[in-house]
Amino acid sequence: MKIIPKIKKVKLKVTDDPESVLFGIVSAEPDYKLSLILNRKLGISLRNTDPVIIHDEPDPGLTFSRFTDSFSPTGTIFDLVSNRAGKSCFIKKLKKIDYIFQIYNIDNEPDINRILSVLREIECVTGVFKIGPDTSGKERNLHYIIH
Repeated sequence: MKIIPKIKKVKLKVTDDPESVLFGIVSAEPDYKLSLILNRKLGISLRNTDPVIIHDEPDPGLTFSRFTDSFSPTGTIFDLVSNRAGKSCFIKKLKKIDYIFQIYNIDNEPDINRILSVLREIECVTGVFKIGPDTSGKERNLHYIIH
């Protein structure tokens, strides 16, 4: 008679929404120059991709530039989105911020702190702020960039 081993059930926690970290960047540099500087300092490869277009405004459509690096070997994705389109802001609560830098699938806090310190060392960056859920929680435009 064959002895059948006990079957052990393992539950894996899978989330549809990957962990992401948002930083607000204040810089007078144009988006393409800032993306080149971020590429050099962080060792990433931001490239101009499809812009974020918001159609539910009274305007016919607001366009916010976007630069993305999604080819990282670690699976980390970087997005740089402009917070300004003319006189309009993407995140209205953060009018003083020029860019939103979003990082998906980052594994640990030391990496986040290292990126934050590198961003603060960039000469053309006036300020860097970590945007928490309390700041951006009810911002209706965030669903355009959060995958």
